[in-house]
Amino acid sequence: YIYKKANISDIDILVSTRSEVLRAANKLPDSADMTEIEKQSRRYYLNSLNDNSHTAILVFDNGKFIGAGGISYYKVMPTYHNKTGEKAYVMNMYTHPDYRRKGIAIKTLDLLVKDALNRGVKDILIACVDGLAGFVQAIEAVFPETEIQRCIIHQIRYTTKFVSYKDIKALMADLKRVYTASTEDIARLELEAFAEKWDDK
Repeated sequence: YIYKKANISDIDILVSTRSEVLRAANKLPDSADMTEIEKQSRRYYLNSLNDNSHTAILVFDNGKFIGAGGISYYKVMPTYHNKTGEKAYVMNMYTHPDYRRKGIAIKTLDLLVKDALNRGVKDILIACVDGLAGFVQAIEAVFPETEIQRCIIHQIRYTTKFVSYKDIKALMADLKRVYTASTEDIARLELEAFAEKWDDK
């Protein structure tokens, strides 16, 4: 496989692969209108690749796009432990379904983490992962203070494995009230109601 650090000449493939990643992550049909997403993604990549605030890795197999990963950089006020104030957010980890479980995502993540390390980044604030073996260890090996959380989409998909098919629609409606709550306090109340209804099922 070919792992390529994207540059401004890759803007078209970055934009189209971003749409592919979002379609897959959100289970969107091919008919979903991605016009505005593509417009904003193009603007983002043009700016961030020019000012070096984003690194994207594209993965190919004989010219076919099979995976991607990205890391966005931002600055905060310097601290004693992070004198540059530079932080990073790993995002956009994607592998085409036909190529999963072959180490592509781990290799992509390794390249992104090394990119951050080479830039002097001392902190990856939050890494949102899908539960794939090795992700957490790869990040924590270099940035042990990183807060790891599981992607909400993957958490929801995992939850449905333990529910009878006839109950999935009702469970999803109740669960949606938790993760779309307007405040943390309301989310906690909705979570309690969810637990009371579903814990014994």
